[in-house]
Amino acid sequence: MAVGDIVSGYDGIREKQEALYVDLHQHPELSMEEERTRGIIADKLREFDYDVVEVGGGVVGVLENGDGPTVMLRADFDALSIQEDTGLDYASTVDGVMHACGHDSHVAALMGVAALMKDATNAWSGTLEVLFQPGEETAEGAQSMVDAGVVDKVVKPDVMLGQHVFCSVVPAGSVAIKPGPVLSTATSVTVKVFGAGSHGSMPHLSVDPVVLASSIVMRLQTIVSRELNPSEFGVVTVGSVQAGSKANVIPFDATLKINIRAYDEDVRDKIIAAIERIVKAECEAARSPKEPEFSFSDRYPLTDNDADVTARVRETLEEHLGSDRVQDADRFTASEDFSVVADAFGTPYCYWIFGGGKEGEEIPNHSPFFAPVQQLTLQTGTEALITAAYAWLGK
Repeated sequence: MAVGDIVSGYDGIREKQEALYVDLHQHPELSMEEERTRGIIADKLREFDYDVVEVGGGVVGVLENGDGPTVMLRADFDALSIQEDTGLDYASTVDGVMHACGHDSHVAALMGVAALMKDATNAWSGTLEVLFQPGEETAEGAQSMVDAGVVDKVVKPDVMLGQHVFCSVVPAGSVAIKPGPVLSTATSVTVKVFGAGSHGSMPHLSVDPVVLASSIVMRLQTIVSRELNPSEFGVVTVGSVQAGSKANVIPFDATLKINIRAYDEDVRDKIIAAIERIVKAECEAARSPKEPEFSFSDRYPLTDNDADVTARVRETLEEHLGSDRVQDADRFTASEDFSVVADAFGTPYCYWIFGGGKEGEEIPNHSPFFAPVQQLTLQTGTEALITAAYAWLGK
């Protein structure tokens, strides 16, 4: 038996898979609000005779097929607060919400895997767990499933595998993979600093939080350039500064929203400490009447592919897809909560990229124009997951 014995059935599921993809694309749901999507997933898995576990807003389908390893495959299914501008005839029907990161294709691909693996149980042996996760875009979903006890509700997998579609890395029909850190750790920090408001004509009576926030923004630029070793990667982005509402009123406070990226969790912690130190020092220098407030959100772990698992996946992908369709991935500064579940189980993992764009096309994720071509995107995403799983489950 070989991978081909499983994927040879793809033409038989293609029409239903594409219909599912279109339906999901037309009906996107925001993070941790994905009730319709979750219901569709659970219902379809039951149609395929999987044991279904609904936990923490997500769904796990389990298919036991004799002795052998346990492999967990994962897809996320939330959408984004973006107004779609793709011009597709199956564009989002929800105002201001769209699948601008391809999670609809992730679900469709993994559901295709579930169907094909069920139809070809004579070609593999072991246990397949297909995990569908909510809330990736807010870094809530994986942790929600862990907090709800997913590690106690399904068998610990021997390996966990996942993938993400991009329209700017490799073309549809190809994949990209690498061992080690592949997606950065990320944290968002909201900082509120305080001043003393005054009329714009009486600045001497104020402690101006706008000037204070501006000083903080400028000083933060020195963290990467002057505090990190040049060999260490880090990004500090001030994405929002909010203060006041009128030209002639000096406000009482200002809020900064800061995003941090790194390929090392120690570097991330160093950056956070530097932000806190700089903010507090600038507040003291400005005579701020109150200590600054810090709140942290969107905490994404480092996605660090296991070397042995990745080598095994790559070898199998090259055997089935062909080495010309398997490329070396670069490290990405994007972030994912995929590894939260794997780490909770203590399971090694591999996460790779599959292409969704036309040759030469580069459309970034989270764009209102993000629109993977349906094929070969869905077929490649399906075959890549089956092929990777077969490295453990194949007879």
